[in-house]
Order: sequence, then C-alpha cells, then structure tokens
Amino acid sequence: MTAQLEAHDTAAPAAQWHAVCPYAQLLRERGVAALVPGAGQVAVFRLADGSVHAVGNRDPFSGANVISRGIVGSRGAVPTVASPMYKQVFDLTTGRCLDDAGAALPTYPSRVHAGVVFVAVPAG
Repeated sequence: MTAQLEAHDTAAPAAQWHAVCPYAQLLRERGVAALVPGAGQVAVFRLADGSVHAVGNRDPFSGANVISRGIVGSRGAVPTVASPMYKQVFDLTTGRCLDDAGAALPTYPSRVHAGVVFVAVPAG
C-alpha cells in the first residue's frame, strides 16, 4: 500500500526537504528519531489518522533527546505527545507545551511523497 499524503506542508519556498524514512515503517501512534541536516534530532510521529508530524526531539525540561519516545495522545482535538521524562504535554501541530506556556518544541513541516516521509528545514 502506498500512502499519498501531503500533510503539514507549510514550508517556506526556501525550505530544504530531507527524506527521513519510508512511511510504511512508521508505526501508528509512535515516534521515531531522525537526524536531519540543519535541524539536528527530529521526532517524527505517525498518528492514527495517518497524518505525520515532526517536532524537535530534545525535551526542553530535561535536556534529553527523548521526545520521539513520548506517549502520543490528544487534548480535545489537539494531537499531543507527552515527554517520557517529566510528562509535560506538547501540541504536535504547534510544538507549544500545554503544561507550561514558556516552553515549546520546534516544529518542522512534514509530508509524505511516493511512500517516503520528508521533513523540511529552512534553507541556508
């Protein structure tokens, strides 16, 4: 089966897209860590609805690169991930911490093309 998703493709025209992994290798409701040039470690999640989200993998509270191991869930209609360290919850669409307005994860545009997950970072 080939996924034909074009999700969260809000990258600026000068963004550089990087292939991360085959979409079929992402488990639903789980994350993986990827090393993306220009972004460092990125946590990539495939949700139950098939959408893909990419956020920074570094937990701003512990400093550890663990967000990809977090627990996927939701608060209302907002898809979230809870850090496996201290359990702060982050909005996967904006990176905003829902438990502390002063913290956030960086977010990256993502898309699936020809069965491959891509993440964008600003060019330059």
